[in-house]
Amino acid sequence: MILRPERTDDVDAIRQLTETAFRTAPHADGTEHLIIDRLRAAGALTLSLVAEAGGAVVGHVAFSPVSLSDGRTDWDWYGLGPISVDPARQGEGIGGMLIHEGLERLRALGAAGCVLLGDPAYYNRFGFVSDPRLTLDGVPPEYFMHVAFSPVYGGGTVSYHPGFYG
Repeated sequence: MILRPERTDDVDAIRQLTETAFRTAPHADGTEHLIIDRLRAAGALTLSLVAEAGGAVVGHVAFSPVSLSDGRTDWDWYGLGPISVDPARQGEGIGGMLIHEGLERLRALGAAGCVLLGDPAYYNRFGFVSDPRLTLDGVPPEYFMHVAFSPVYGGGTVSYHPGFYG
């Protein structure tokens, strides 16, 4: 298994993988692959990592900048997602490897932290926790989580990049 940044020739494989992985997900709306395309087109795909096995892309994770409602300019945080793993390879730890690698790369970039919307039972193992100081409109607080790379961070409503919203 090779974890690496996406290359130009990975774009179609990432799109297909994301469509396939989210096709039967109960929380999916079928536009997850378009989020990645829009983030890429806007230059807002800070990190786009793939897991490659046997020359095929079997996993992908995206990280993009987020903003805070108080307008802070020193807020250097990112959002994780979408993340996709080939359904035939789920349960092998590919998603976990991509998350660990992505978080390490964000730390190396000097990021203050990362947020995500997801299942606490899964994401807690990577250090993600809920905190009432950080919210996402319309989302139950226990499903909006973060991991801080520094002990000091602000609070308020987090907004994902407009690419998430079409």
